[in-house]
Amino acid sequence: MTDGVLSAGGVGLDVLEDLYRGRGGVAVDPGVRAVVDTSSTIVAEAASGDEPVYGVNTGFGKLASIRISPDDTTALQRNLILSHCCGTGDPIDPETVRLMMILKVLSFCRGCSGVRWAVVESLLALLASDVTPVIPSQGSVGASGDLAPLAHMSAVLIGEGEAIQGDRRVTGKEALAAAGIQPLVLGPKEGLALINGTQFSTAVALAGLFDAWRIVRTSIVTAALATDAAMGSTSPLDSDIHRLRGHQGQIDVAVAMRALMAGSDIRESHRSGDARVQDPYCLRCQPQVAGAAIDLMRFVARTLTLEANAVTDNPIVLTKTGRIISGGNFHGEPVAFAADLLAMAVSEIGSISQRRVALLIDPAFSFGLPPFLATDPGLNSGFMAAEIATAALMSENRHLANPCSTDTTPTSAGQEDHVSMSAHGALRLGRMNENLAGIIATEALCAAQGVETRAPLLTSPPLRRALRCIRKDVSALSGDRYLMPDIEMARRLVRSGELESACGVDDLPRLTMESYRSAR
Repeated sequence: MTDGVLSAGGVGLDVLEDLYRGRGGVAVDPGVRAVVDTSSTIVAEAASGDEPVYGVNTGFGKLASIRISPDDTTALQRNLILSHCCGTGDPIDPETVRLMMILKVLSFCRGCSGVRWAVVESLLALLASDVTPVIPSQGSVGASGDLAPLAHMSAVLIGEGEAIQGDRRVTGKEALAAAGIQPLVLGPKEGLALINGTQFSTAVALAGLFDAWRIVRTSIVTAALATDAAMGSTSPLDSDIHRLRGHQGQIDVAVAMRALMAGSDIRESHRSGDARVQDPYCLRCQPQVAGAAIDLMRFVARTLTLEANAVTDNPIVLTKTGRIISGGNFHGEPVAFAADLLAMAVSEIGSISQRRVALLIDPAFSFGLPPFLATDPGLNSGFMAAEIATAALMSENRHLANPCSTDTTPTSAGQEDHVSMSAHGALRLGRMNENLAGIIATEALCAAQGVETRAPLLTSPPLRRALRCIRKDVSALSGDRYLMPDIEMARRLVRSGELESACGVDDLPRLTMESYRSAR
């Protein structure tokens, strides 16, 4: 991406995140138009020819053997869109819808889909006019493309369906009229190209990855704060230990935690004469657990970046040879596997964080902290019930982390007999991230309370900055009070990345290994 212009096949993860978060406009390198025009010309010639070409002059799926007259091309493509608008469930958020539309533009700009440049322009016009199609979250099985969600997106292009414009939910026709956009009249293959592809699953999975990464980076901060609150040892962070194992994520987490805890008076106070030979695993093995999760997330990032730039519709137009070939790039298995791996990582980060919350409230393990971190225990219950809530969130995430990619069911009268369930895998990530943020937020509050209990000893300078970030919005627990607003405020600090940014430490891991290694 240069000066806000998307190049076909070369958009990196950082650019995709900027687009997801609404940082910058969307434009396309005009140099890609020539290959797009060439591919649409090839399709137009096939539509009027005698040779059957799937989805161009034939029906779809099990109806592929039925020939379609050139006079019915527009009706064929329009009917395809309308018949597939059968999604259900709550609409997905506008940010993810916009990313989904951008991914479809990127795919078309590879010049292998046979659509006219007008289709690309129509999608860009919706983005520029802040017209966001209403897309139900359920209805895709992640093979033959994300058919239903993409159909709902495409319906707005032809003046059907529903859209959000400003703060109003209106018909697609009304949205186009208000934005001054003409409804698109579909040409050969264009309806099929619009609804074939993995852009829904990929956009939802990317949103899950971007949000999870913020939370996971923050979990390293709360882990360091909790370790100091529990007067845990920093010996397990020694660089030699982690080099001997060699996993990059593990090494990176240890580097970050050493930087976060450097200069802690609390740590120095018990460096010698500590009766504990070894800390519980939730303190001692944080680099190993969080590092393994980070390694998975980096693999997921690579997979989803490839998929975001890929051609995933069918059939595919090869402009160099003029051939139109049917294949299976619409199958969402790579995205489904990526979503499952990300779900596992999110679940495990929450699991080890929850154990630190449990440790901090338990006087048998917290090395002198009051029961449940309460002032005047007995009269006050402190964080007793907050820990129970984190256990509920952890348990739910464990259930949600069960794989979706291993499920399949035949569809379309057996023609589409193996599907990926990539949409299911991606969709559950949003709920898992909310759960994880709740666990990490509670750990932040418990760890802050524990560190302050160690006064006059102070934690490290970076963690003191994290503590100030927490305390500007949430005061220390001096007695029992209505806790939900405190947890929700801390959750906001976690989800926004504000808490990890407050530390001012440059050694927190990066998601893309290329940028990480160059920065190191």
